[in-house]
Amino acid sequence: MGLRSFLLEKIQKVTVGKRKEIQKDIWVKCDKCGEVSYKDDIINNFHTCPACGYHFKVGAMDKINMIIDAGSFVEIDANLKSLDPLQFKDTKKYIDRIRDTVKKTSLNEAFISGYGTVYKKTVHIGAFEFSFLGGSMGSVVGEKITRLIESAIANKNHVITISCSGGARMQESILSLMQMAKTSAALKKLSNKGLAHISILTDPTTGGVTASFAMLGDVHIAEPGALIGFAGPRVIEQTIRQKLPEGFQTAEFLLQHGMVDMVLHRKEWKDTIYKLLQFFG
Repeated sequence: MGLRSFLLEKIQKVTVGKRKEIQKDIWVKCDKCGEVSYKDDIINNFHTCPACGYHFKVGAMDKINMIIDAGSFVEIDANLKSLDPLQFKDTKKYIDRIRDTVKKTSLNEAFISGYGTVYKKTVHIGAFEFSFLGGSMGSVVGEKITRLIESAIANKNHVITISCSGGARMQESILSLMQMAKTSAALKKLSNKGLAHISILTDPTTGGVTASFAMLGDVHIAEPGALIGFAGPRVIEQTIRQKLPEGFQTAEFLLQHGMVDMVLHRKEWKDTIYKLLQFFG
């Protein structure tokens, strides 16, 4: 091989490698329909596929920003962190798992809470971050949800929660399960003051979150195609010894059976919520 041929081969390899990297940054393949779209087109379409409407998974702040007026969100209780009262250990110590997740996500917990405006109308809002231990609800998450609701009561604001969770955090055992009752009690206080809870259910919303505050909204809005349920389909089938119907535990199935009030594309969230806020007064 001559020097010229050798250099041409090296240049070609470098060029191909860079082209693949650039294409990966520009193009995204839909997990549902397989359509390849510009990444910017997906982002501008509220992180959904322009071809089929598939909702890509996004973080808590992305969801909050789809609803709240730009620059109006103020976070509260951001410094609350989980402890390890049970000194739990599975394949790793719980306290180490928390430390590693905090470092990875740059968050202190799986729930972001605060307040902001929707077309200049102030609301209290909170959302789960699934990348933080599967959005599981432990003592601190339950405390943050409760404080969010109590702050809303003190300021006479309605509450919006955006759920995306695997359920109760097993590493905190009964302390985690107690958050179901705690958050439900807080919502009762909110209701007694004539204030509304708008619950948005995204993919997935399961376990103790579904079994508590997430299904205690005055209005339930579900994300298209979202998995929403308590136990998994296999566990339910083994328990009732029956085959479950097609689409069981999807947002559309729950809508048909009266468990949610509406299934909305993300681009419809803000306008619909504003109308609901006007209705609730």
